[in-house]
Amino acid sequence: MPEPTTTPTSAHFAALARDALDRAVAANKESVPAAARLFADCVAADGVIHAFGTGHSQAAALEVAGRAGGLVPTSRIALADLVLRGGEDPAVLRDPLLEREPGLADRLYALATPRPQDLFVIISNSGVNNSIVDMALKVTTAGHPLVALTSLEHTHAVPALHAGGRRLADLADAVLDNCAPAGDAVLPLPDGAALCGISTLTSSLLVQMVVADAVALLLAEGHEPPVYVSANLPGGHERNALLEARYAGRLHRGGH
Repeated sequence: MPEPTTTPTSAHFAALARDALDRAVAANKESVPAAARLFADCVAADGVIHAFGTGHSQAAALEVAGRAGGLVPTSRIALADLVLRGGEDPAVLRDPLLEREPGLADRLYALATPRPQDLFVIISNSGVNNSIVDMALKVTTAGHPLVALTSLEHTHAVPALHAGGRRLADLADAVLDNCAPAGDAVLPLPDGAALCGISTLTSSLLVQMVVADAVALLLAEGHEPPVYVSANLPGGHERNALLEARYAGRLHRGGH
């Protein structure tokens, strides 16, 4: 790993980013195939993959659900669902600690309208907030497979906030470690703070690696993978609409 410095530069961040990406690949040699197996099994069983993350972890949820080059049977769960699909007062979204509220998962899970064969991907750098752990408990109790995308360093560096003392990683069938440090940022500053978060880069890499391996499994097992193409290519929107029609009413995009 590059030597630390108190002078942040783009070159230093790029070096740290490359190192983090390499470490994420090495650390997940077993986890990526395990998660890919769950993805492939879900798609083959006519299931939908639900991605849930709060805060900046929503960026990784967007990598899972509804993007060009990704799988069609994917759905994104967001706190905004409470208002846009659940009819709650928009004021609830002004609470900066909403994601820590107990009982939130039950409402979000119901709005997701999952079926028994569906898979959940829950993303959280810390893996300790109430809504994250509650959702993990909800989906595993309901019998859904669960893939966790988290920072193992961060989650073990902070106290568990859930009343049961559980963390996201404790509940998952496959755990993807994004290898981000506690606090996420990697460039130290003279005052002891740090700059430039890394988890979005490494999490995006891991999601796409899982998708690649899942599609390879589907092809090897005789399935035609339902994959999005860019809607900005000729015929892309029409092609995607035909694939989405197979999952009518089951694909949600964070409030829509």
